Amino acid sequence: MEKLLIALTFACSVLALLFALFTARKVLKFSEGTDLMKKISASICKGANAYLKRQYKIVVVFFAVLFVILGVMAFLGLLTPYVPFAFITGGFFSALSGFIGMKIATSSNARTANACREGLNKGLRVAFSAGSVMGFTVVGLGLLDISIWFFLLKFAFKLPNEAITSAMLTFGMGASSMALFARVGGGIFTKAADVGADLVGKVEAGIPEDDPRNPAVIADNVGDNVGDVAGMGADLYESYVGSVISACALGVAALHSITAMALPLILAAVGVICSILGTFLVRTKEGASQKQLLGALSRGTNFSAVLIAIISFPLVYFVLGKANWTVYFAILAGLISGVLIGQSTEYFTSDSYKPTRNLAATSETGTATIIIGGLSVGMLSTLIPIVIISVCILAAYFVSGGGTSASMGLYGIALAAVGMLSTLGITLATDAYGPVADNAGGIAEMAGLESSVRERTDALDSLGNTTAATGKGFAIGSAALTALALMASYIDKIKSIDGGAAKIANLNITNPTVLIGLFIGACLPFVFAALTMNSVGRAAQSVVKEVRRQFKEIAGLMDGKAEADYASCVDLCTKSSLHEMILPTVVAVIVPIIVGLILGCTGVVGMLAGATASGFLMAVFMSNSGGAWDNAKKYIESGVHGGKGSENHKAAVVGDTVGDPFKDTSGPSINILIKLLSMVSIVFAAVIVNYSLL
Repeated sequence: MEKLLIALTFACSVLALLFALFTARKVLKFSEGTDLMKKISASICKGANAYLKRQYKIVVVFFAVLFVILGVMAFLGLLTPYVPFAFITGGFFSALSGFIGMKIATSSNARTANACREGLNKGLRVAFSAGSVMGFTVVGLGLLDISIWFFLLKFAFKLPNEAITSAMLTFGMGASSMALFARVGGGIFTKAADVGADLVGKVEAGIPEDDPRNPAVIADNVGDNVGDVAGMGADLYESYVGSVISACALGVAALHSITAMALPLILAAVGVICSILGTFLVRTKEGASQKQLLGALSRGTNFSAVLIAIISFPLVYFVLGKANWTVYFAILAGLISGVLIGQSTEYFTSDSYKPTRNLAATSETGTATIIIGGLSVGMLSTLIPIVIISVCILAAYFVSGGGTSASMGLYGIALAAVGMLSTLGITLATDAYGPVADNAGGIAEMAGLESSVRERTDALDSLGNTTAATGKGFAIGSAALTALALMASYIDKIKSIDGGAAKIANLNITNPTVLIGLFIGACLPFVFAALTMNSVGRAAQSVVKEVRRQFKEIAGLMDGKAEADYASCVDLCTKSSLHEMILPTVVAVIVPIIVGLILGCTGVVGMLAGATASGFLMAVFMSNSGGAWDNAKKYIESGVHGGKGSENHKAAVVGDTVGDPFKDTSGPSINILIKLLSMVSIVFAAVIVNYSLL
């Protein structure tokens, strides 16, 4: 039966990739529009490709160094010999997911703008189809890589179950490392360009967003693709495979059964089919409001969630048997929690609801009050998600049998994370569609298309801000559950090593090493956020200076009689982001090893607990503050509180400028951080047990 289950997972991975290919070919059949639209789109594509090419050169060096380190550890018997290769494939497929998503996004922006010339529904369909390519590429490649490794390790190399999960967790470390590079580097690029374009263009010069006279406008559009598409794709790939692999590891610990290990794979595989069916329900009518547009996307995601909830029960009953059928309710808890977190995020960030509308109203009294209001919204928005996740953890633990077997309870928590991400194909499609719509609006403005087109792209873009915020909340929620599962996997890993059980016997909060680790872990997300925020600030300063220089020195630029030097801004953003992304990523990899060598295994557990708790709250706060500021600006641009060009609008632009690195750089990177800390700790567990000072 095990081979049949793996074959089913492999088949669904191929189905996801074929659906992505079919959708991509359908999107590419649409017209790109006028010659000017094609030229602008080509410039964006060229800049994005150039950035990724240079980023991957740096990443290759990082992966080569870690491959050698892991190879030496395998040679010394601290790891299985397959671990270094699993690490490389995890990083490769994570990068490939982002690259493919970016390629289709840069090919779809002009097509979406041109489709909006015909109607809102057609524009939505093109942009959503482009997002679907990203979504199903991520889940397809994730399941493909996991199923191939599972088959090879189990049936070709005939490793015991514990060794299989150990190697596959290293595969997750590779995916997490690549995701952090992609998210941080791409996030710095996109926000540096965005801040430079907004502050000098909209605030100082008083020209419209995406005005072709602005030298940073192409860099801004390039950033949408390398950060919000390529970075997000690598990020969600890491979240997806991390949740599945951690559940597999805990399944082995709980039931010592290959079927318990295979259940998360089957659940994810069935989620692919449910997601594909849900995509056919996404459509809207001309002149739809933001609520109606959001309803169109929600119809598809909710249908997929309900379908997987129904199918999961017989699936669990068949795979785990009658004795463990209550595990189904843990999966259901994860699904429901994902939907509720999405709705909570939507409430705090959409301009259809009071928090963002009230935030827009604070612009009446200037920039300071809108900054204060945005911080308040973000902080308050952490309450509901933390309650939802807490209830989910409690429910998943006890319905899975945690009252009598802690390992079964932890397995249930891990399955809740898999349930939350089981329909990632369509959930990610609603998120990835946003940058495509944003770029389409920029092309419409730069190409001088009729005002009705820009109104339609703005409607899609505003919706994209909400779905992006919802997607980030979804990813952060699943990250918290996955991080808890990985923490449990770390403890199990330590216990499986000779002499490890004694070193992790005292996990009491009064143990000084646990307490110190807790403080260090709680501090890490703040330090990480500070590093990434400073990176955006430094990169943005160089862009601001360059835009000001061009406005001053290029004769006729402000009159529209000369063309801006777009390439200089793209190059500045590229150099700055690639330089700035290295330190935060290296910190995430080195800190758990240093803490482990000094404080020992118990110190690492404390660090992981502290980082998970504070990181979850910090990520929600930053993502929701940024989303609220962004949509408050969009709300004002719709004509309220003075509309575009007013003092209120300028105040909102400054708020959005602060929120940009919150929601697109630091916030979403933290959810990768808390999982990467666990992954690194697990991989280097043997080193910590054998060579720690305490």
